[in-house]
Formats: sequence, C-alpha cells, structure tokens
Amino acid sequence: MVIRVVKRAYHYRFYPNPEQAENLSKTFGCVRYVYNRALAERHRAWALEQRRVSHAETDRMLTGWKRDPGTLWLAEPSKGPLQATLRHLQTAYVNFWQKRAGYPSFKKKGKTTDSATYFRNCFAFRDGRLTLAKQSAPLEVVWSRPLPEGADPSQVTVSRNSRGQYHVSILVEDVVSDLPATGAAVGLDMGVSSLVTLSNAEKAANPRHERRDRERLARAQRDLSRRQKGSRNRARARARVARIHGRISDRRRDGLHALSTAIIRENQVVVVEDLAVRNMVRSHSLARAISDAGWRDLRAMLEYKARWYGRTVIAIDRWYPSSRTCSACGALAESLPLDIREWTCHRCGAHHDRDVNAARNILAAGLAVKACGDGVRPLRS
Repeated sequence: MVIRVVKRAYHYRFYPNPEQAENLSKTFGCVRYVYNRALAERHRAWALEQRRVSHAETDRMLTGWKRDPGTLWLAEPSKGPLQATLRHLQTAYVNFWQKRAGYPSFKKKGKTTDSATYFRNCFAFRDGRLTLAKQSAPLEVVWSRPLPEGADPSQVTVSRNSRGQYHVSILVEDVVSDLPATGAAVGLDMGVSSLVTLSNAEKAANPRHERRDRERLARAQRDLSRRQKGSRNRARARARVARIHGRISDRRRDGLHALSTAIIRENQVVVVEDLAVRNMVRSHSLARAISDAGWRDLRAMLEYKARWYGRTVIAIDRWYPSSRTCSACGALAESLPLDIREWTCHRCGAHHDRDVNAARNILAAGLAVKACGDGVRPLRS
C-alpha cells in the first residue's frame, strides 16, 4: 500500500460579523482593483513596447500604488491578498503562454466571485479558530467536517458568492493511501437519458437538477427582467435568481461527488471518452441537457480521486466510434442517429443497447491503450 502526502482543500461556510463583513468587502474591492490595474499595465506594455512585464515588476508597482495619494486606501486591507492576486495574474499569463487557457480578462464587480487569498503569515489558526490579518475576532466557521489530525493550513481563501454567502477554503497537507486493489475495470459512457452507463450494463440515472427547478427559475428571471435597473427591487430579484442557480449547482456537485467516489472505490481502472464539452454545448438542442449533466466536472473528480487513491483513469480519443462499433464482432455501422437507442449488428446479429455497447467499446479501447499504447482514432478510410 502506497501512502502519499497531498495538498487538500477543505471548504466551509462562515458567518462574518458586521466588522468582518466590512473588512472583507474592502479587501475584495482592493484585490479586484490591483488585479485589473496590473493586467492593464501588462497589456499596455506589450501593446506599446512589445515588452513583457514580470511578476516582480507588478509587485514593485503595488508598493507605488499604496503610496500614491489617490490610492492610499490600498493599504487598509492586509497586504497578503493583494500580493496573492498578482501571483494569480502571473499564473493566468503562464497558462495563456503555454496555451492551456485564454488571455486573462478583467474582473468585473458583480460578475465575478469575490475572493481573497491569505498565505501563512496573514492568518492565525489555533485551537480550531481561524483569524485573518487585520481582524480582531476569529471567523464563525461552521465546521461541517473535521480537518485532518494536526493540520497546519498553508493557505486560506475566503470568498463571497452571488448569493451573499461566505465560504473559506483551507489548504492543508493530508495523508492518503491507496484503496485496496480490486482488479476491476470499467468503461463509462456519458449520456443525457442516463448520466453514466457502465460497461457492466449498470446505469446511473440523470437527476436533471436544472429541469426540476426550471419553472421557479423562469419565474424569478421574468421578475428580474421587469425590475428597474439600479433599484433595490432589482437587487433582491437578482439575489433570488442567484439562490436558485446556487441550489441547482450544489445538488449537482453533491451528486457527482457521490457517483465519482463510488466508481473509484469499486474499480481499479476507469476508462472515459475525451469529450469536447465546449464544442458539444454549441448544439442548441442539447446544450441545456449537457450543461445540466456536468460531464466535465465528473471527469475532473474521477481524475484527482484516482491520483489520491492509486487508481488509473484513461481517456480515449473523442473520435473513436464507440456507439457505432459492435462490441461483439467489431463491425462498424454506417450511421446511428441519436434517437436510435437499440440496434442489431448487420454482421453477427448481436442486439445492443446503444449506451451499454458504447461503454463496452470504450473499456476495450482503454485497456488496449493501457496494455500496448494502441491507438483508438478511426482510420480516415
């Protein structure tokens, strides 16, 4: 059994008092201002001088901004979150240069989640009580689950979502060990009618969280559209819409965590398709259902849980014709529209459930990749 140390974030909700809420509001505003101004400076330097501004230069700029009579208020919150947002901007640029993400965009008030990151020298954690820099009282955190024994947080991120809820994410080092080996392997076919179909013919139902609250959401959005911009009634209507969206998101995430954990615990090897979800949601007829299913989040959960617990996740080529290939004889059907859920192979006569057949083909292709690096992209002919 392999034991490894991983960095793990524990997410909790907390309730600030009025003084803490005011301090955090100022901190969020300063973080947003510093990020946007540093981004504008880096963009200007490249556009006018073809020069890249380094992280160290933006750090020196921050010192100057704090001393500028027009922005002396930047010295009011803790310096840690302001320095952290410059690191985040540098990471965003690195991801852009390495083609892992798009060009960094400006943070807009009311459009992006307010957040601030505190490093080890900007908070105190003693006896289960968390106190942020420049705050006199510890946060009233709802400890929904305990931190690991002897946890020493290295980073704390506080955030406020569109519902006005405050959360704190505490990053600690945790010791995890491999789960007992099972020897089982499974292929997963993502779908809409069933959220996931396994190669052993089991199916996980799609809860369709957004559909369950669609009428409430539509009423709230109609009410929002009728409110005058800038009014208090519009702010309250916007909060109602945000609460419904948040409720949908929370239920979806909770269900995906339960499903991904069960799959990882029961199987040594998990094979999935490398789906281009961003392209698939461009289809007007399927975009809503695909977004509600949460395929991207499910794959991300499977991958990091597999790294923690000694499992293997294999992603096969997105162009592999898993649905049209007969899992019994390998024959390829010429066409298979989405409305056909069962079909019979023209060569061997095997009758297939579309999703189960696809999951079995995905598993076979993934095991071939694992065994000998075989390719799964179909031939151009």
